[in-house]
Amino acid sequence: MSSPNGGHAAPDPGLYPPQGYRAAEPGGSSPIETSNDTPRSLGELISEITTDLSTLMRQEVELAKAELTQSAKRAGKGTGLFAGAGGAGHFVLLFLSISLWWALGDHLGYGWSALIVAILWGIAAAVMALMGKKEFSAIRGLDRTSETLGKIPNAVKGNEQENR
Repeated sequence: MSSPNGGHAAPDPGLYPPQGYRAAEPGGSSPIETSNDTPRSLGELISEITTDLSTLMRQEVELAKAELTQSAKRAGKGTGLFAGAGGAGHFVLLFLSISLWWALGDHLGYGWSALIVAILWGIAAAVMALMGKKEFSAIRGLDRTSETLGKIPNAVKGNEQENR
């Protein structure tokens, strides 16, 4: 006996129905039966596929919502840090710079002391801005959703093993 592909290699698993199912009869009038021989109509199979796809899409939407919520929280935290940097920079600059300007002004002159105070608070604001930028760069987006959405075509085709 020769194999379907010339007897040289193992047959392609896609040529045969999945285990537990048998091919439909040539006339096409009999329903496909599972291994426990319960006949299932085409309508039932389509209904099950529709239900499964609906469930899958619902789960994908839930995953997207969860990832968006996490990203939005990070964005909110980063925005809060930027706002905090601005507010803190303003009030600190306002109250402490006047005190420092006055104290240094007696020794260096008021012009030079004002410049020194401005440089110091500029450095503080830059540090806080960099911290806010770090929070924004930690936002990942929808990594898991993108990954699982890419697996849907294989799942629909019955090739789930390619997703592993």
